[in-house]
Amino acid sequence: MRSLLRGPAKALLLGGLLLGVGTLHFVAPKPFDSIIPRALPEEARRPLTYASGVVEVAAGAMLLAPRTRRLGGRLAFWLILAVWPANIDAALRGGYPGLPGVVGGATAAWIRVPLQLPLLWLAHRIARDPGTPTGPATETNARTDA
Repeated sequence: MRSLLRGPAKALLLGGLLLGVGTLHFVAPKPFDSIIPRALPEEARRPLTYASGVVEVAAGAMLLAPRTRRLGGRLAFWLILAVWPANIDAALRGGYPGLPGVVGGATAAWIRVPLQLPLLWLAHRIARDPGTPTGPATETNARTDA
């Protein structure tokens, strides 16, 4: 069965998701602060929330632009992999304390852990897509795009 996400659609989907979630790191940082693993110092939580938000927004923006899409895919892959331990830690602690009810519950936290796998796969596919430009347009690309 062929993927429903072909061409730029997969990059636009992941890019939009990362832009949205990355923006939430600044608009409503408390839930993100709450899932930073307890092994890290308390005073590091907000700066880490903001730093991961910056990286998410950057990766999302890079995924939307054809010239930076492959690099954005790589950045998204490593970002998703880097935050996965925080999601596992939140699930082990019983959920997301900064989020109410069902959304922040233990079930939601455990559902999120395996859902990181398709996101990793998607980012990996985007990063390895040979049809995605990797740098400035060449004269050949300019002629074929016209």
